[in-house]
Amino acid sequence: MKQLYIKQKVFSLSGKFTIKDQQEKDVYYVEGSFMQIPKTFSIMNTSRDEVALVTKKAFSFLPKFFVEVNGQEVLVIKKEFSFLKARYTIDAAGIEVHGNWWDMDFEVLRHGEVVGKVSKEWFTWGDSYKVQILDDEMETIIIALVVAIDCVKADQAAASSAATT
Repeated sequence: MKQLYIKQKVFSLSGKFTIKDQQEKDVYYVEGSFMQIPKTFSIMNTSRDEVALVTKKAFSFLPKFFVEVNGQEVLVIKKEFSFLKARYTIDAAGIEVHGNWWDMDFEVLRHGEVVGKVSKEWFTWGDSYKVQILDDEMETIIIALVVAIDCVKADQAAASSAATT
């Protein structure tokens, strides 16, 4: 089992952060497109090769986020129409998320088998997540999923604060 840690820098306008292993070595680099349409997050390995891309679909009625790994679309996160609380669904072939993914406490399953676990690290400055990889083959997809969910949450928070001002 491999453990990775995602810690975003609070107030980072560029949307750049790193994903580290247990020895605090950089394993992945994530760079967001600031003030660009469509909004994207590129996930790169230590050689700076892009291994995954999260894209927010521009100009859609309800927000939709696409996740590509190695050039192939693997999942879509979309907001469902609802009057009370925001509801999102994750569409992916054979991949399910069980638990409270809105609070970053969930398991990732592929064909019913747990391949990864994500939990929020409390009492830290900024958002920090511990990601346990139980299937090395799914590592990039799990990392991309966590980045995509965090992007959805940031988008929702921005929409909520804009609505109250």
